[in-house]
Amino acid sequence: MKPENGQLFIICGPSGCGKGTVIKELLRNEPDIFLSVSATTRAPREGEVDGVHYHFLKTEQFESLIAEEGFLEHACFCGNYYGTPRKPVDTQMANGHPVILEIEVDGAQQVRKLCPDAVTIYILPPSLSELRSRLTGRGTEAPEVVEKRLARAVEEIPFAYTCDYVVTNHIVEETAEALRAIIRSQAFLKKHAACQVDALLSEKELVCER
Repeated sequence: MKPENGQLFIICGPSGCGKGTVIKELLRNEPDIFLSVSATTRAPREGEVDGVHYHFLKTEQFESLIAEEGFLEHACFCGNYYGTPRKPVDTQMANGHPVILEIEVDGAQQVRKLCPDAVTIYILPPSLSELRSRLTGRGTEAPEVVEKRLARAVEEIPFAYTCDYVVTNHIVEETAEALRAIIRSQAFLKKHAACQVDALLSEKELVCER
């Protein structure tokens, strides 16, 4: 019997809110969940592995996939393309696996148009001052870049009003457990229970004849 399609989950939040760390913790305990790997045309950075951190593509390959509608969402930043390949997501969902997309707000809006049944989860920082501390604590960005990221966060946070769930990331383990509960709860929605209901009703003649 073909498994019921898996659910698509869009997880987004401002840079520095810790969504990547939370997702990593979630996947450590939920290996059945598939995390989509984005594609990009930028060059790999030191330590990055093709197919793990990104799918690194040539510009011609990326543009060919765009023409073939091979992306759920895509954008161009600083001369490089970034996008979510459609095929791996479709394959994993067809096999019954929950799929997570960790993407920016603009990408999330594109995916929701194509996949209106996708569940959107927005991860908030505890406060803007804490977000500043986390961005500064990375030690990888100049102060002016940190300020730009904070300004972008203020612009993006209102997107949380449109999401299905909003989770504040105080403690990574607790936030990961909240995501786990959300993902598991979707399996009990009426629209996902059709197979079980149909199976029970198919027995009615056998049972009622006794």
